[in-house]
Amino acid sequence: MKELGVLDFAGVTVVHINAGIAGLVTALLIGKRVGYNGKAPPPHNLPFVVLGTGLLWFGWFGSNSGSALAANGIAASAFVATNTAAVAAGLAWAILEWLVAGRPTMLGTVTGVVAGLAAVTPASGFIGPLPAVAIGMVASACCFAAVTIIKPRLGYDDSLDAFGVHGIGCIWGVLATGLFASTAINPAGADGLLAGNPHQLFIQLIAVVVTLVYSGLGTLIIYKVVDKVIGMRVSEKEENIGLDLTQHREGAYTVLE
Repeated sequence: MKELGVLDFAGVTVVHINAGIAGLVTALLIGKRVGYNGKAPPPHNLPFVVLGTGLLWFGWFGSNSGSALAANGIAASAFVATNTAAVAAGLAWAILEWLVAGRPTMLGTVTGVVAGLAAVTPASGFIGPLPAVAIGMVASACCFAAVTIIKPRLGYDDSLDAFGVHGIGCIWGVLATGLFASTAINPAGADGLLAGNPHQLFIQLIAVVVTLVYSGLGTLIIYKVVDKVIGMRVSEKEENIGLDLTQHREGAYTVLE
């Protein structure tokens, strides 16, 4: 895909789209958790969710800016684009929750932030701040729809929304790179559709399709092999007790023993 001319500044195609479709295939094959009724349970510890998002946000600067492989203007531009998209996506998700559910939530807002961070990653070194705003806001809308509408209707149990946030968000992000990329920002890249090069969007689409097919089939094969050899799902009793206890013996009583 590199030889084809695909633009992906920080590797989102091989990481997030790959993981998103792998997560979806595995969720469909392994089935729902015991007691899952189509609605995800509330987070066990919301402050830790927020803290984790903050750590991700900070680390994303290193991932995206660091992909410039130098402390230069491209790294600074990627830093700004990354932060701008995250802020725009978090705000957009909060507004969508406000419009749809009557109130924004912290869980939704930080989910939007992660969607924006993921979506802007392939474009971060090729765009300016305004395209980053567009990428973040559209990513939030797409992921919001995937998580709140598509997932309940299809009925699969994706506990961390690997597909709905990372998969869907980054499919948009890779395509958006083909829309907004500009050699005025990064001469080593290419112009996108809005800069007069519609072929780049087509190349980005090929990257998305190839990754989805490759990862989806690969995950299916790996799952089936592992399931035949050692099994992929624990018993209902073990699931109800909890995997920390039944599989890892992690708990307070372990120390006492």
